Amino acid sequence: MQLLTKLKQRARQLKSESQVLMLAYKDKRTPFAAKILIGLTVGYLLSPIDLIPDFIPVLGLLDDLIIVPILISASIKLIPAIVLSDARQSLKVNAGITKKNNWFFAILIIIVWLLLIYFAYKRFVMKK
Repeated sequence: MQLLTKLKQRARQLKSESQVLMLAYKDKRTPFAAKILIGLTVGYLLSPIDLIPDFIPVLGLLDDLIIVPILISASIKLIPAIVLSDARQSLKVNAGITKKNNWFFAILIIIVWLLLIYFAYKRFVMKK
């Protein structure tokens, strides 16, 4: 049970980094590949659609405990250290910067889901 508690604590810690990711996304020094991954990560966090729905016992928590932290960690690794440091400092100074809803990321992830559904439909249903 202690492992589950540690995983949940780590997931909460990484989720707090999502605000840092949003600030790093806006920075011009952030590489394009990092911006794409940050967009997908934050979009997934804001999306009402989970890869594994939360109502499924045990498996529903997998995205919160595994998928989201992996996406956040990968995004952080792609961001230059100076950009991360500046974003964290900016967040400390202005804690309310990222409190507003950023619909861009939510719309992005919804478009990705719709495209996946469309291609799956085209591939498997229209094939007949």
